[in-house]
Amino acid sequence: MSMRVGMIGLGIMGSAIGVNLIKNGFTVVGYDVDESKNQAMQEQGATIAASPAEVAAQSDVAFTSLPKVVALDDVVSGKGGLVESKKEGLVVCEFSTFPIEDKERARDALSEVGIILMDCPLSGTGAQAQKGDLSVYVSGEKSGYEKCGNVFDGFSRSNYYLGEFGNGSRMKFVANLLVAIHNVSAAEAFVLGMKSGLDPETIYKVIQDGAGTSRMFEVRGPMMVEGEYDEATMSIDMWQKDMKIIMEFAAALGSPAPLLSACAPIYHAALSQNRGNQDTASVCAVLEELANFKRK
Repeated sequence: MSMRVGMIGLGIMGSAIGVNLIKNGFTVVGYDVDESKNQAMQEQGATIAASPAEVAAQSDVAFTSLPKVVALDDVVSGKGGLVESKKEGLVVCEFSTFPIEDKERARDALSEVGIILMDCPLSGTGAQAQKGDLSVYVSGEKSGYEKCGNVFDGFSRSNYYLGEFGNGSRMKFVANLLVAIHNVSAAEAFVLGMKSGLDPETIYKVIQDGAGTSRMFEVRGPMMVEGEYDEATMSIDMWQKDMKIIMEFAAALGSPAPLLSACAPIYHAALSQNRGNQDTASVCAVLEELANFKRK
């Protein structure tokens, strides 16, 4: 019998992970508060549970991919939550980007009933998740990592065990700082090139093959070329949460982050232009407006 993997949270990331696990031979037990997401995952071959506790009861390991801290608290300690399952020995990997202290609270609540929580943020966009092009930053008990290692291979290209609980999040904050900066720098480069008369498709083709490229230029560049941002793999609204977490983390350490601070107003401007539901690549449109540039 294949390993049974629980997937709690079936949004952009969770659903893509679930589908890839199914394709790679795992049995997936899914749950989301949104019934339409449950139905979509069921159509992909997953079994749908009625609660996080039921997911735990039917799973060998479980993953959570959630939009807000309040959702994590509810999944862990709310009615029908993981604590209620009391499934001693279950390993739960938490994929979301949240403040470390919130994950620690969840870890402590689960440890009281013998459940191991791992801090495992993901590096990659929703589009990358669909292709299995994710990296997992794993931290927590080594035994938990050893139990889940082969499952990570079912939806990601790499995983790294980083030691004590919280190190996964610390590494994700470092990665997201770079993502925030590189995304805006890619947009800035496109706008400079287009305003000078260069074709955006040519800019993308040439720059991605040279020293000036970045992973964000390559991943979000195609959206900037087309100027179409409605199919969000990371929305501006959701990204505001991540930006706030990183900036507070850096401030608490007294670590300077001048480039992160410099790019933050561009994301705020995207919100003021009602781009909250659009992909973060839409910062290109923000800079086009600031440059008084209109595409032909």
